[in-house]
Amino acid sequence: MISRFLPLRLRRLLGVKTVARLPAYQLIDRQDQLSPLLAALDRVDEVALDTEADNMYHYKTRLCLLQFLVDGQVFLVDALAGLHLTGLWHRLAKKHIIMHGSDFDLRLLQDLCKFRPHSIFDTMLAAQLLNRPRVGLASLLEDHFGVKLAKDSQKANWSQRPLTKKMLDYAALDVWHLPALRDLLKRELVRLRRMEWLEQQCLAQIESGLTGFAPPDENDWRIGQSEKLRGRGLGVLHAVWHWREEQAQRIDTPPFKVCGNKLLLQIANAAEAGDAEAAILAQIHLGKRHTRLFPSLSAAVRTGLARDPHTLPRRRGRDPNHVSLTHAEVALQDRIRAERDKLAGKLSLEPTLIATRSQLAQIARRPKHLDEILLPWQANLMRQLPALKQD
Repeated sequence: MISRFLPLRLRRLLGVKTVARLPAYQLIDRQDQLSPLLAALDRVDEVALDTEADNMYHYKTRLCLLQFLVDGQVFLVDALAGLHLTGLWHRLAKKHIIMHGSDFDLRLLQDLCKFRPHSIFDTMLAAQLLNRPRVGLASLLEDHFGVKLAKDSQKANWSQRPLTKKMLDYAALDVWHLPALRDLLKRELVRLRRMEWLEQQCLAQIESGLTGFAPPDENDWRIGQSEKLRGRGLGVLHAVWHWREEQAQRIDTPPFKVCGNKLLLQIANAAEAGDAEAAILAQIHLGKRHTRLFPSLSAAVRTGLARDPHTLPRRRGRDPNHVSLTHAEVALQDRIRAERDKLAGKLSLEPTLIATRSQLAQIARRPKHLDEILLPWQANLMRQLPALKQD
């Protein structure tokens, strides 16, 4: 068809949709299949990488699939096949890696094998610095290349085996377009003189990823508006939250699939309001698992009602070195925020990319410590603000 040779903008005006061209790929699920990938890695300095996990389907998140684009070849590595990947991680740590939305991937790989990349180009961070209205990979590929990715595979169960061809096709496309997208975004960043900004953002992303995922905390049960609870509602919330964790772990599913926070808070608020046990239990319905789970949840509610809230884990107190902002500091914070927003508008940037709400409070308290609070590019912009200009 002639339409495939038309410019992208004209194709959009004509309503012509582009079907994503499927790259050839190799699925690696046996140890003896790994050699071509390792050999390809030895030939290059740069790799495109993505991962797929099963956090939507199991209690504990597992890495399920690794997608690589190396020297024009796509390799899909089955991370659940029991492969020995030490040689892979050793080689990958020396490469520059193109990724999209790398925060989750880096934390996942850190927890898995303490992996730390040499350097990255995150196309999501680049899109944010260019103020793209949509920064998801599927949206960027559609906006810039007219390519539509199948959305149903985004939430697929990547721990299932065998993986379907549709899922593998989707996984391959996730890395296939990353170099072209990087090149396009990089040209624009260079034109706007923001490449150094991105490099700093990417380095900060790497450092943040080294912490992995937050470990469990004894106060994780304090969800939503739990700070409004004072009496027996606290005991009930503690009990039913831990009941949900136990059930999720027992049946190996994410806690939100047992029941949502909304129901837990509804139960706790009813207890706080003084409702009788029978009235509290009458509000509960657990969907398709109701018959199986209701007896144990009922027992958890009774346990919570009998619990003295003073025996619960105590909320961490405020840092003794922390004091509230003074009136003068609050006024300075408001001035800085208004000037930051004005500057962000001129630069076509989301204001929080320059400084977050928390950082604004820190700056108002210590205006001469910008370089400790912000990245260099952010600090340099903030120094331009009249409220922060130093003599």
